[in-house]
Amino acid sequence: MAEMTDPLPSWNSGRAKSALLDFVNRVTDQSGTDFVPPPERVATFDNDGTLWCEFPLQVQVFFLVDRVKALRQADPSIAERQPFKALLEHDAATLHSLGKQGLMELFAATHAGMSEDEFGEIAHDFLATAKHPKLGTLFSENVYRPQVELLKFLRANDFRTFIVTGGGIEFVRAISEQRYGVMREHVVGSNDKLQFEVVEGKTQVKKLGELNSFDDREAKPANIALHIGRRPILAFGNSDGDLAMLRYTLGGEGPRLALLLHHDDAEREFAYDREFHLSPLAEALDKADEYGIVLTSMKKDWAEVF
Repeated sequence: MAEMTDPLPSWNSGRAKSALLDFVNRVTDQSGTDFVPPPERVATFDNDGTLWCEFPLQVQVFFLVDRVKALRQADPSIAERQPFKALLEHDAATLHSLGKQGLMELFAATHAGMSEDEFGEIAHDFLATAKHPKLGTLFSENVYRPQVELLKFLRANDFRTFIVTGGGIEFVRAISEQRYGVMREHVVGSNDKLQFEVVEGKTQVKKLGELNSFDDREAKPANIALHIGRRPILAFGNSDGDLAMLRYTLGGEGPRLALLLHHDDAEREFAYDREFHLSPLAEALDKADEYGIVLTSMKKDWAEVF
């Protein structure tokens, strides 16, 4: 391994940390039978709930609310129409009934006609100022220290780290390099239909307001194959939406490692799993051992959270 001192100081000693250290040691040992050449060292991470806080709603939902508020200035009647009314009132029950894909479709619709550059500026401004309603800190600051350490540790050992998220690809790209050290081009996520155009002699790519791909559940392995072109040897998720990616990772030849983060720390963050309807953890939790997935407890395995 590239580092001799503890590369994961925010991780407590236990099964998860041992599995990570042992795995990286084995795949980087050129004299061992589990050696994996650097080009094949691909690690994929979910974002919401795996790399940063997603509760009580994903950050992108709050961004959507912010966008709807801006649209309300142009059309005040929007505040009385569903699902915009539920967004503005933070009506969790109605939002949950839409489902994560429904929210992503709505997200796409509210950015119709905007160029990628314009969207990037709006997302950057939001993440620079918007705060979590319960934690009181900037959304962009609520990244998990242990995961940032893990990403850095993997890259120090010639892994390429990717984010594979159900969130919007451009939204996550607005923060991925600054907070995670993950290059923009290493983000795979839900995406809108785009169109190239020339406006007054200037070229741009415009968002058409229609969801192209919802990167969740079985779509994750498909998009990994499409955008990365290699099956990961390590994957980390936190919900049933990540289960297909974890099983896809474990299904390859050679050494493999898949980890599942369980939010069970009500004191330092939040405790939830099955009841979080937008991104539940049920099947993956029940079958982690059967599938060979290493369950990671936020409460027990992490010495620090943020």
